[in-house]
Amino acid sequence: MSITDHAAGAVMGALIGDALGVGPHWYYDLDEMRRDYGDWITGYTEPKPHRYHAGLKAGQLSQAGIITTMLLRSTVENGGYDETDFCRRLDEELFPQLDGTPVNGPGGYTSQSIREAWRRRVEQKKSWKDAGGHADTTEAAERALVLAARYARTPAKVAEAVSANCLLTQADEAIVAMTTAYCCVLALLVGGEELDPLLSDKLMDLVKAGDLPFHAVTSANLGPPKPGDPDPPRAGRFSSPDALLTPSYMAEAALDPTIKIEPAWKVSLVYGMPCAIYHQLPAAYYLAARFPDDFESAVLHALNGGGQNQARCILTGALVGARVGLAGIPQRFFDGLENSSELTALARQLGEHAESR
Repeated sequence: MSITDHAAGAVMGALIGDALGVGPHWYYDLDEMRRDYGDWITGYTEPKPHRYHAGLKAGQLSQAGIITTMLLRSTVENGGYDETDFCRRLDEELFPQLDGTPVNGPGGYTSQSIREAWRRRVEQKKSWKDAGGHADTTEAAERALVLAARYARTPAKVAEAVSANCLLTQADEAIVAMTTAYCCVLALLVGGEELDPLLSDKLMDLVKAGDLPFHAVTSANLGPPKPGDPDPPRAGRFSSPDALLTPSYMAEAALDPTIKIEPAWKVSLVYGMPCAIYHQLPAAYYLAARFPDDFESAVLHALNGGGQNQARCILTGALVGARVGLAGIPQRFFDGLENSSELTALARQLGEHAESR
């Protein structure tokens, strides 16, 4: 499978995941979600009138998907990541439709990180350099995965572009590190690697080669430094590579026959249902490792776990979409997605740009 197919599959997997989450988003009472949508949700649904995203139709994107599409379009039209152009689109196309409250704007709901960026840009007239807030959520990862797909052949560029894009809306160093780590994982999958117990070793090799901006404090196999060893040079701004180790531990859990999470949707209960990135990433890694070649099972278990299931679907959909490519995503998910043909064409163009590097 070509880089084009892997990259396009990652992007479309994420957008499909976003649209799947529009209806049953943020049900922390699973009994209530089952009453509203049945025992097993299998596709796109409309949100209930009293819920998040009320007014959207089945198969439409939430604001998270809309912003991801904005970055996708900007990156394709400019041949690569152009921060000035992306920020202009936010300023001119999105922010005029917001008022700083949650239940408002395109997609029916505006996340905390975007609300904080809107206040700094629109109300406080700050520059984009000072627009990032301290939300500990996954919004940056949800859109920056486009950049991971685009620069999959160049890990250092993935880290550079993703961390810069994250800082536009989320300035906490730990959140930037975890966001960057997720996108580095995704980039390796786009490049044809597997999310398995060996993936973190490959990421750490990139750290030690100076290709990823993380600081490695241990020797091979996470051994302690020896007396007299010099302090390793800082490859970049992130103090610890632990975020790069998480995916392989999740893969080990998924593959270990003595560890059982049954049914798999209960991963949301094991790793947590809330929005924070440190709940979301382990669940997405686990599901992607458990269903590496089964896009439908991966995203539906992400969806049916409740809580912040939309982000879980986006992140899982990107990982498994990168693995299986466009052809591995069931056609029914394209058929029910609004503007599917246009979005797929953009995703293919992004993949072609990634292929040509």
